[in-house]
Amino acid sequence: MKEILREVGMIARALDSISNIEFKNYDLTKGQYLYLVRICENPGIIQEKLAEMIKVDRTTAARAIKKLEISGFIEKNDDPSNQKIKKLFPTEKGETVYPFIKKENDYSNSVALSGLAENEIETIYNLLQRVRKNVEKDWEFVKKGNKRIY
Repeated sequence: MKEILREVGMIARALDSISNIEFKNYDLTKGQYLYLVRICENPGIIQEKLAEMIKVDRTTAARAIKKLEISGFIEKNDDPSNQKIKKLFPTEKGETVYPFIKKENDYSNSVALSGLAENEIETIYNLLQRVRKNVEKDWEFVKKGNKRIY
């Protein structure tokens, strides 16, 4: 069997390393840009949904969100109907950095897909979505404390 996940992992780590180096100028530390992008794209998102979207546990998300808040990239606001719920919003600082992050993502995407025909890009996208959905089922299963049988 082809080691597809190994290839996907190498691509993800390489792009993550590039992003972490390039976003250092903006005082964004490792991986924080992922959270900031999702908050900018979904203002008012709650922490639990954000963690689910990025596929991390709540503790990891809480740590990254706290750092973004302390650094002034985001703010937490109370939900008017439920004081226990905190909604996440980008600050002006976060909104200012977002276009650069988006531009870097678009550039990385074009580099990664260079030399591929439009139909090949569409095929890769559709297949990766299917792979992600398969993995999400296991992620949900294990996240609930279950064990996979190998």
